[in-house]
Amino acid sequence: MEFILNDSEIRVLGCLIEKETTTPEYYPLTLNALVNACNQKSNRDPVVSYDETQAVTALDGLRRKQLALLAGSEGSRAPKYRHFLREKFHLEKRQLALLCELFLRGPQTLGELRNRAGRMADFESLEQVEETLEELRQRTPAMVERMPRQTGQKECRFAQLFSGPPATPDSEPARPDTPNSVDRLSALEEEVAALRTELEELKTALGEFRDLLS
Repeated sequence: MEFILNDSEIRVLGCLIEKETTTPEYYPLTLNALVNACNQKSNRDPVVSYDETQAVTALDGLRRKQLALLAGSEGSRAPKYRHFLREKFHLEKRQLALLCELFLRGPQTLGELRNRAGRMADFESLEQVEETLEELRQRTPAMVERMPRQTGQKECRFAQLFSGPPATPDSEPARPDTPNSVDRLSALEEEVAALRTELEELKTALGEFRDLLS
């Protein structure tokens, strides 16, 4: 990439993209809503605990790179922020959704990306996910990379390149697949994560409503 984003910039950018799609009525985001989004425990890896200073520092970095803007909001006393990734790189909805999930959760398989990005864009098949990732990989410069498959793993993972080359899988312990138990556990985890995401978004929306009334 022409620039490298740090971890907090990646998290803030991912949250702005996510909330634009999942809760458009509360987008652009106030600083308080953005901090809450960064610190969600669902659909985040790793889970973080940012304060407003960390979020502002990340926003300043994104603004210098022309990836985020301070957006005026009529009738609102609090400043609000929006991302500019789509416009800067002329991204389509599916491309943006996949990048968002890679920003929020790190490297993932095709199946994981289809399940998680499906709340922001429709993917009819794993092949469509792979085609969209290939479009991002063929960009100049490339935006995603296919990581080598780890020993004991059936599928390779994909990583975003906005924060530089991903860590090599050699440094991570291999976890052998056991299809039946892993598939059932994965399905349960996805269901719980979706419920938690809905709860966190409701909390954020309630916080925004309280801000408007205060």
